[in-house]
Amino acid sequence: MTNPVMAVLDRWRGAPLPAEASTWQRPLPPDHARVARRALWPLAAIIMAYTVCVRSLNRGVTDDFTTVFLAVRRMWDGVPVYSENYAHVDPHYLYNPGATLILSPLGALTHLDAARAVFIIVNALAIAGAIVWILRMVGIRPGSPVVPAALGLAFLTESVVNTLGFSNINGILLLLMTVFLACLHGDRRLLGGIALGLAIVIKPLFAPLLFLPLMRGHLSTLAAGIGIPVLSNLLAWPVVPGAADYVRVVMPYLGETRDYANASLPGMALYLGMPSGWEIFWTLLFALLVALSVILLLRWRDTDPIMWSFTTSGVLLTGVFFLSSLGQMYYSMLLFPLLATVFLPRSVAHTWPFWVGVCLVLAPWSWSTDFSPTFSRWVPVFVATVGWGIIIAAIAAPLGAWWWQERRAQTATAGTRRRTA
Repeated sequence: MTNPVMAVLDRWRGAPLPAEASTWQRPLPPDHARVARRALWPLAAIIMAYTVCVRSLNRGVTDDFTTVFLAVRRMWDGVPVYSENYAHVDPHYLYNPGATLILSPLGALTHLDAARAVFIIVNALAIAGAIVWILRMVGIRPGSPVVPAALGLAFLTESVVNTLGFSNINGILLLLMTVFLACLHGDRRLLGGIALGLAIVIKPLFAPLLFLPLMRGHLSTLAAGIGIPVLSNLLAWPVVPGAADYVRVVMPYLGETRDYANASLPGMALYLGMPSGWEIFWTLLFALLVALSVILLLRWRDTDPIMWSFTTSGVLLTGVFFLSSLGQMYYSMLLFPLLATVFLPRSVAHTWPFWVGVCLVLAPWSWSTDFSPTFSRWVPVFVATVGWGIIIAAIAAPLGAWWWQERRAQTATAGTRRRTA
């Protein structure tokens, strides 16, 4: 029996369908595909240009680039880098000395606004390149109408809008993650490790992805992924002024759970005054779901490696967003590889609860209302918490169901063999 969801997806992929498929299931005729491309590419281009040139280049409520720029300028000027007042709620410079050394070329730029504009454009190009590359890995050709549709939708999401609007580095990190995933399957192990190592040194939240090369036995990838953060920090320690303050001041700050702009479960528990018993219960429950999903996914490590790596990376990162001391909604852009598995024959993204969670963490909606100040105060932040929790559950549920079905089938087969023996 033909799966209607996969049939619709196959129409847009251009994949062949059986001759007996009904008319609505057949691939789009070439003329229709060409019309779709002609309509979607201008729409995608306009959306992307508007997001970059209007929504991002105009300064918003948060400016992460200026924080980084001023920090590396302090390094160039020989001033202690970690000299901010971390008791304030303003954006702080939180990158380790190794990341500071890697980002130090930004300090050679003298015009702040021009440097920020270039940084935003580079991140936008990185996001677009990563999306096209990710789609290519799941079988979507560059000429497919899916590509402009995905680009247009991506540049409307809260994650991309705020990453670019805040002039954050997450776009480049998404590209590094994509390079790592591509190299994991293209057998370019050292390059993949370098890409992952650079991502980890800038934002350690990528460290759980070391699990992927570990399970594939890619020791060179693992060595580079661990070695680059270690080596870069060793090299940076005598070069970055006040590097010891990172350990003395910044690391304790990072270990604290802040009660503002924090969508993680600990942040939500602190803000709402959740009893410690309930916080421990929910933490253990979702940590168990993440661990269970990672273990069950190993079944497809060799038989369906793209689905395995994209889904495993997605559930690990969602677990980090949800369970760590700090989670921010625009991190969800790093789940784009997970979302792309919807085009694969087997995927956790074939269920509607999964897309409810995705909608909550990616939709660029404003939840403010004049009817309830309390609602307007906490829903805009914690809608991501709920969304990440739903995504974790929506990944674990089908994986558990597939395992149970396979186990029952194996039991039935074994019983049949015993009866016929």
